Amino acid sequence: MRQKVTTLGQFIIERQSDFPFAKGELSRLLRDIGIAAKLVNREVNKAGLVDILGELGTTNVQGESVKKLDVFANDEFISALSSGGECCAVGSEENEEIVSIQNQVNKDAKYIVCIDPLDGSSNIDVNVSIGTIFSIYRRITPSGHADLTDFLQKGTEQVAAGYVIYGSSTMLVYTTGRGVNGFTLDPSIGEFCLSHPDMRIPENGKIYSINEGNYVHMPSGVKSYIKYCQEEDTTTGRPFSSRYIGSLVADFHRNLLKGGIFMYPATAKSPNGKLRLLYECNPLAWIIEQAGGKASDGQGRILELKPESLHQRTPLFIGSSKMVEMAEQFISKQEA
Repeated sequence: MRQKVTTLGQFIIERQSDFPFAKGELSRLLRDIGIAAKLVNREVNKAGLVDILGELGTTNVQGESVKKLDVFANDEFISALSSGGECCAVGSEENEEIVSIQNQVNKDAKYIVCIDPLDGSSNIDVNVSIGTIFSIYRRITPSGHADLTDFLQKGTEQVAAGYVIYGSSTMLVYTTGRGVNGFTLDPSIGEFCLSHPDMRIPENGKIYSINEGNYVHMPSGVKSYIKYCQEEDTTTGRPFSSRYIGSLVADFHRNLLKGGIFMYPATAKSPNGKLRLLYECNPLAWIIEQAGGKASDGQGRILELKPESLHQRTPLFIGSSKMVEMAEQFISKQEA
């Protein structure tokens, strides 16, 4: 008997009743993001064959070298959101200021989008998994031009969040506050199909993910937790395995499926942390919480942080709830 296949579009329509405040706009917005993801996936898969690999010769607002594929992905997502008509402004890692979308199609749009168009771009040239992270909020300013106020909302105010991972297979994972569902792109039909319904992260795990090359610059509490992960103890299954890809989406995705913790603490070189709150940490924090996990800045819940700027950075400890809680305990002991 042939198994019923549910596409992303069908799934979104079936779940439309989850949004009592919406009349199909959010569903269409998620569809637009899915379409742009397919276009980016196509270019990622053929990047080695055409001249879109390598650096563009410029830097983004973060001071990071911009890859050609970063620019393509940014343009594709902004274009899809502009033509879709449901988004009035975009906050992107690649743009210093918010990108206002004001035209006849978007004049009454109710939503703003925060996005990292191509996370892990330093891995583009070496064929390692990269991804897209996105977050959707309802605008809070009156109709007309959206402004920074619309973007400086706590993560608790998100109405949808997700990521796309471009790897051996391409997956789109998202939440609207009612669980987490994953869709794998079937290239034969060009559709994202439901492959991972109701995703849950194990309460505990045996993987820790951190750039240990920065160990000497880390706070003492984080160093103590790393040593804890490396100690031998049969009752807790230690030592844990160290797995670090260097693409946030890839490390997060693995730990979501298998259980584990991803850490990017503050360091002497990056005292405020390095990851961006609005378009990296908040969306992944909401996803992990909806999957039964936890996300912290080392002291408290990521989603409770009040953003003060578009590109604000924060430390991040995210993954299986028991592992994040243990990391918090080590940090608090050192600060006491």
